[in-house]
Amino acid sequence: MSSDRLLDDFNAGKPAALARVVSIIENHREGFEQILASLHSRTGRARRIGLTGPPGAGKSSITALLVKRFRDAGLTVGVIAVDPTSPFTGGALLGDRVRMENVALDPGVFIRSMATRGSLGGLAAATREVADVLDAFGFDRLVIETVGVGQSELDVARTADTTLLILVPESGDSIQTLKAGVMEVADIFVVNKADRPGADRLRNDVELMLGLRKGVSFGNTPAHHGVDLKRANPARVAREAAKAENPTEWTPPVLSAIAIKEEGIDEIIAALDRHFAYLEQSGTLRTRRRERMRERVMDVVEDKVRGRLWKNTGTMSWLELQLPAVEEGSATPFGVADQLLRQRGELVRGEEEK
Repeated sequence: MSSDRLLDDFNAGKPAALARVVSIIENHREGFEQILASLHSRTGRARRIGLTGPPGAGKSSITALLVKRFRDAGLTVGVIAVDPTSPFTGGALLGDRVRMENVALDPGVFIRSMATRGSLGGLAAATREVADVLDAFGFDRLVIETVGVGQSELDVARTADTTLLILVPESGDSIQTLKAGVMEVADIFVVNKADRPGADRLRNDVELMLGLRKGVSFGNTPAHHGVDLKRANPARVAREAAKAENPTEWTPPVLSAIAIKEEGIDEIIAALDRHFAYLEQSGTLRTRRRERMRERVMDVVEDKVRGRLWKNTGTMSWLELQLPAVEEGSATPFGVADQLLRQRGELVRGEEEK
């Protein structure tokens, strides 16, 4: 099928054409850049929701319930579910689709499972590009589910408008909530499996972390005197701030859910709507999306430069000749790199490709 015919079918809303376009984009097949360019002006309409959290937190279960609620409201939904790739076999068990079997056959839902293929950050390398395709197709909501992540896999926050962090009572002790990383990028916290022991304590610990981050307990207290929690309990202050309607500041709410019983999902939906309203009213939505575009341009430049340099046989041959000098110490990697950029500048500019 020609690319023009494929795009005509895509524009006509045919699911088969969508699946084929997604495959082309995901695998960076010939013509993928032209397809993305033709769709770019139609992106930015869908709300992008990212779900992240440790393995076994119930991300897929909550994703399926969110999709069901969105469909009940008459909204179409695109889902990108990312699974880890085995470092030994290179394969991946794309099991998220199995967990979402209750919504997978809905004609208003499109689920794409993707393997990380070695990418770090919790997402596959082409996740943002595939999200653009689903956005351009016309889905009202995009739900992006990461692999089970730790404290530094933050790509989802660069991809979504709203990031949900799903936690469970057994995901770590209270000190984990004070660590930097993924805890700092969440817009909404959800303590799933809230009927298990330790759920209330985890929720309080997260609220305490949010309060301490805002500095509510240190306002008039010298550091060496400690914190008077009776006078200004940071967890309580954070909890109250999360409930307040503030168009210029967002305090992440910490919600409870029991996905297996479908409890707490309505509260998550309400929090998603409140956060998107805040993003629009505060101007943060435009800022985030502009930053997303800036990062996309930078990523594309890096990919193009890397490909043009390291796939060029002349460049690699020249580099091999420089290695003995680097080994002897008469040259340094930095000096060789500068010389390479000076000599092979035409490749960076795309003036010569072999």
